This record gives sequence, C-alpha cells and structure tokens, in this order.
Amino acid sequence: MILEMVMESLFAVVDAYFVAQIGNAAVTTLGLTESVLTLVYSVAIGLSAAATAMVSRRVGEGRRRAAAVAGAQALLIALGLSALLAVPGYWFSGDILRLMSSDPAVAETGTPFTRLLLTANLPILLLWMLNGVFRGAGDAATAMRALWLANGVNLVLDPILIFGWGPFPEMGLLGAGVATTIGRSVGVLYQLWHLFAVGRAVRLHVRFMLRPYWGIVRRLLVIASGSTGQYLIASSSWIFLIGILGQIGTTVTAGYTIAIRIMIFTLLPSWGVANAAATLVGQNLGAGQPERAEQSVWRAGFFNMIFMAVVSACYLYAAPALIALFSEDPQTVQSGALALRVISAGYVFYGYGMILSQAINGAGDTRTPTLLNFVCFWLLEAPLAWWLATKVGWQEEGVYYSIVIAESVLALALAAVFRWGRWKKAVV
Repeated sequence: MILEMVMESLFAVVDAYFVAQIGNAAVTTLGLTESVLTLVYSVAIGLSAAATAMVSRRVGEGRRRAAAVAGAQALLIALGLSALLAVPGYWFSGDILRLMSSDPAVAETGTPFTRLLLTANLPILLLWMLNGVFRGAGDAATAMRALWLANGVNLVLDPILIFGWGPFPEMGLLGAGVATTIGRSVGVLYQLWHLFAVGRAVRLHVRFMLRPYWGIVRRLLVIASGSTGQYLIASSSWIFLIGILGQIGTTVTAGYTIAIRIMIFTLLPSWGVANAAATLVGQNLGAGQPERAEQSVWRAGFFNMIFMAVVSACYLYAAPALIALFSEDPQTVQSGALALRVISAGYVFYGYGMILSQAINGAGDTRTPTLLNFVCFWLLEAPLAWWLATKVGWQEEGVYYSIVIAESVLALALAAVFRWGRWKKAVV
C-alpha cells in the first residue's frame, strides 16, 4: 500500500515538474485546478473507504461472494456520480478559475485543462474506488501495479504532449491533462481486467451490477458520505486557503503549489500505512478480534510518526533545493521553501492523525471523523488563516501556521476518540 501511494503521488510530482517549465501562470492553474479536483477526489476517496470497509469486513467473515457484490455495487455508484460531476465541470470551468485567481491569464490559458479533468473524472473515481476493493480484499499488490502502469504511461506522455515531441502537436498545459487522463484510464482497464476476468482476491460479475441491491447501496452511501464529508470539509477549506494565497500573488500561489506537490509525495505513502491500518481493522473486526485491530492501529501510528519526523527534518534542511528542482524563479523558490518548512513542522501530528482517522473509517464509523474535521478545518483553520493573513499581517505565513495548528488539534482529538473505543461497535 505504501508503494501504491508512492505511485499516486508521482502523478502530482511529474505534472508539476513539466508544467513548471511552461511558466508561473501554468503552475498556478495547475494548483487551482487541483484544489477544485479535490472535490472529485473527495467522492473517490469516500467510495474507496466505503468499499474497503465493507469488503474487508465480508472477507474477515469469510463471505467472498458478499464482498464481490459490495464491490460491484460500489462500481455502479461510481458510474452514476461521475456523470453528475461531469456536467457542471464542463460548463463552469472558466468561471471557477476566474473566481479563484486575480490574474486573467490563468483563466485564459487554463480553462481547457480544467474542463478536461473535471469532465473526464471517471478514471479518477474508478482508480481510487477499485483500489479500495483490492485493499479490502487484502490484495494490495494488484492495486500497486495498477498505479505503476498508470504512472508509467503518464510519465512517457507528459513531455511528449506538453512540448510536442516528434509528430505530436505542442499542447502546453492541456497536454498534461491529456497525459494524466490516458494514464489513469489505462490503470483502470488493468483493474477491471483483474476484477472481472482474473478475480484472484474478489471476482466481480456483471450480473452483480444489473440492478441495485438497495440495502448494500444504502450502507455504502452512508459510509461513503461520511468519508466524503471528511475530505470535502478538508478540501473545501484548502480551496479557501488557496483563494487567500491567490489574492496575495501568483508567485506565492506557484510556490505553494510546488511545495504541496512535494509534500504529497511523502504524505501519500503515509496514507498507504493508514489504508493498511483500515484493512486490518475491518478484517479483524469481521473475524471477531477487536483488540488485535486496536493493537495494529497503534503500532502503525508509531511507525508512521517516526517516518514523518524524518521527512520533516529533511524538509527543514533542504526546502530551497527541493523547490529549485521545479522552478528557477528566485521568488517562487523562496515562497515554496517557506511553505514547505512551516507546514512540515506539524508532520509528527499528521503521522498519527491520518492513521487514526483511516482506522475509524475502516471500522465503518465515518461520522465521528467528519465532525472532528468540520470543527478543526472550518471552525479553526479557515478563520485563523484569514485572521493571521489579513488582520495580523502575516500574509502567506499566517495561512501556513493555521494549517499546522488545525492538523495538530485534529490528531489529538482523534487519539482521544480512538482510545474511547466506540468504533469497535460500528455496523457494516
């Protein structure tokens, strides 16, 4: 799962590397589009969490066919939600960019890129959701290989389509979107082949999708809505934060975008550990071993905390050099290094927080983390960022400190809730 998340993070890093060679306006568009795409990611992650929770519980109970039915119903839900997200994404892409940036060049150059990724959102949804099925079944290797394949295609196509190598036209920023979409689509085809044809861990059948199993659909939607709510709350607060940074300046937004891409490269592997904890919780609860489930989570949190502490130390020391790999503009490097150093100061807390959140989700209790996310991100982080940036006058630094404070408080609250133990009685 760690290797799977490393592959997912490569999408962000590879795109940022090549797009940064176009200019700051392109990087800013990439960052703004990514912030809007988090709404799509939130749905994908919610469905993935629901699929992992239900499939892992059924596998722990020894009911493989029931696990397959749950996975097929999650796929059916993903198809419907993708269509609902594509329509507004196609019509309002330009309006979204104009709303989020004071620079008119961003909307002018970035609308085709944003429209493509929001309209062709199905590969994003399926890549996350289907890997949730594999994780729940304990087949993390297939999930990892799907992302290896998707990233390999993206890595090859990015420079070809962005810069117009060989017979291909120079597409600029749009080329990055086309490359990413094709890469993810190839990964999804690989996943579907394994689920429907190979079926090593869980084998799906088309007949499981011909009609909704309403009891399973309702339970999947309940679990997914909680997990989606968590990510929506976090991502919408991120949109608010990047909106503040967008008003400060294009250079600040570009530096922050590069810094976040680098941070994702280390955060997503940690999410791999968190996903492993969620699978262990679901399978152990299904097998009637709640104490073993709890022990696995605390152990995963400890190792993740050590890893994140090491990464934080590297960022504090080498932040300017890391940002300079993506941009030669001195102001962008300075802005990105500041973001990297300040935000990574809370990495130790992030390490435990993400493990505990995913573990509670894996048990099927997605409501509690949702409430905590709302309190920490919208009642604490958003107003604190606005106050520090505009009223205190700390500008972008105030935004970064608000992230550290909110994430740290969230981790402490999750630790208290997890120790309380109500998650052991969640019904899936």
